Formats: sequence, structure tokens, C-alpha cells
Amino acid sequence: MTRVVLAPDSFKGTITAADAAAALADGWATVDPDAEFVHRPMADGGEGTVAAFAAAVPGARRMPVTVDGPAGRPVETSWLLLPPDADAPGGTAVVDLASTSGIELLDELRPWDADTTGFGQAIAAALDHGVSRLVVGIGSSASTDGGTGMLSALGARFLDAHGIPVARGARGLADIATVDRSALRAAPEVRVLTDVTNPLTGPRGAATVFGPQKGLDSVDDITTADAGLARLATLLDIDPTTPGAGAAGGTGAALAVWGATLAPGAAEVAELIGLEEAVRAADVVITGEGSYDGQSGDGKVPSFLAGIAASSGATALLAAGRITADADTALFAASASLTELAGSSDAALTEPARWLREAGAALARTL
Repeated sequence: MTRVVLAPDSFKGTITAADAAAALADGWATVDPDAEFVHRPMADGGEGTVAAFAAAVPGARRMPVTVDGPAGRPVETSWLLLPPDADAPGGTAVVDLASTSGIELLDELRPWDADTTGFGQAIAAALDHGVSRLVVGIGSSASTDGGTGMLSALGARFLDAHGIPVARGARGLADIATVDRSALRAAPEVRVLTDVTNPLTGPRGAATVFGPQKGLDSVDDITTADAGLARLATLLDIDPTTPGAGAAGGTGAALAVWGATLAPGAAEVAELIGLEEAVRAADVVITGEGSYDGQSGDGKVPSFLAGIAASSGATALLAAGRITADADTALFAASASLTELAGSSDAALTEPARWLREAGAALARTL
């Protein structure tokens, strides 16, 4: 009997991690009906992080909140309240950027004007509730504002040479002359789950690597945004080379300035859900995400799972919405692309569960 651990991330905007795991299991079972399945849907600090904690922690409660979304209009969302414990008598809040300031909340990209204000507002709501500890996930961001929106929502002011607040988003970075932190709220214990290890600036920085997917579509755009982040780093006395500082368009750096501790998101979630123990008892691990590309090796779920599988002696397999030419698939014994199985990306996006079932069957046949 084959013991299969199913630990995909969500496929952004199309299917949740839990539903993806179920579809992969259904497909595998058509080839190997005697297989035993262990479901461990994953997240790395991006979309699905709150859901992963909600499923794993008894007594967790979703707390509704309305915030300023990245499209410039209100977003109805929630943060998660975990029960009190000895280390956090006021409880722990889990807040993710994806549901407050995430790219999936946009109908069209806003590279210069989207910001992280909503994320900061949700954090402020948790602080108002009296939580003792924060766990924040910062993947799937829509902006490259260096976390200025978040810090503004927590009381900081970013002012131009005339003492006037600068524009929100990446647009305002070049105009910042002073930062007033006198009213910035004190941080409790804050742990930041990052899905990348990139620095703030430079060739592997937030603007250069992630800016294009947020709408920075020219060399001049990227250069301008990178210079704005460098200016912010100087004003806030941030070390721009810190691993993870470039996460979420520089929000990782802003959280570090606030006093937070950056941690690899996939590892933190894995510990919570008992993933390593499950993998040690498994023959096969199937993981995946919507787009497996050249960035997927920087702390994202598939590469993390491949590492656990290698150390445990399990066979690692990958199912992804698409697998790009620059992706490192050598980490896996076999891989399946939903786009290739479906014949087009549109078909794969329209029926992700169907093609995940096909992927599960295809991966089973390889063994």
C-alpha cells in the first residue's frame, strides 16, 4: 500500500490548497485504489495562510474587518483570533496580506498606486482587540510600496519636503523627505511568515524580481521603483540586503523596522500542521502551486516540501498550474503541468479540479 502525503499550496485565485489536495488524491486513486492518503494543505505566508491556521487550531475564530483594499475601495475580510495561552494571554492574531492588500483583490494591476494600507488596518484592528502576539503572512502582495501603507495605518507619517503626506503606493516613495514615527503603535511579539528570501533592492530585490508581475513593465519603471525603495531604506535605516526584506514589495523590511521577526513561512506552517511527521511515514509526497517558475526555489512551498521529502526518503512529486522553462524540476521525481494536460492555460484555469485529478493520475502512473 502506498502512503501519499498531499501538501500543495493554493493555486492562486482558482482553487484552495485543501481542494487541490482532494482533487490530486481522487486522481491518484483511479490508478492506485489501495493508496492511503494524508492531507496536509499548505501555505507559505501568502494566500491560504489564515485558512491553514484556522483548520489546524481548535477554537480559532475569524474576526470580520473592513479595510482599504489595493484597488482603492473597501474590502470585507477577516483576521484570525487564536485562543489565549501562557505566552499570549490576550490571544494570537493571524493576519495575512493576501486577503487585505493582495494582488487577487485587483481587477487590473495598479503598480504605482496599490498599497498595503488595508494590511496595516487589519493589524490595527487586532491590536485594538488586545492580542498579545501577531503572526502575519505577507505573500501575494499587489504593491511595491515598501510597507509604507501598512506603517501609515499603524501611525507613521511619510512626508515630503514641505511636510505634506506623500502619495500612497510606490508613486510616493521618491517624494519622501522625512518619516515621523512619533505616533507609530508599539509592536507586540510579531512573527512574519515570508514566502521569499529576496533582499529589498538590487538585481534580486522587490522591484526587479516581483515588480513585473505587479505591473512594472519597463526597465525605467523597475529602476524608479528600486530607487524609491533604496531611498526608503536610508530614511528608515533598513539594511536592504536582509533576506526577506523584499517580500511583499518591501513590506518585509517595514515589518522588521516595526520590530517583527522574519521567518520562513512554509516552515512555520509545516510545524503547525505536523507536516514533517507525516512525511517521515510516507512513500510519496505531492506538492504544487499555481505557477512553478524560477522564483519557486526561494522559500516557496514546493521547494520546501522537496527538501523534507529528500531528508525523509520519500519520493517528491509536483503538480502545478504551469511549469515555466526556468523552473528547477530536478527537485522532483516527476512533475505534471495542468496547462499541458488541459491543452491551454485558459482550460486549466477554468477547471482546476478536473485537471488536478488528471495530474494526480498521471503522477501515479509514473511510479
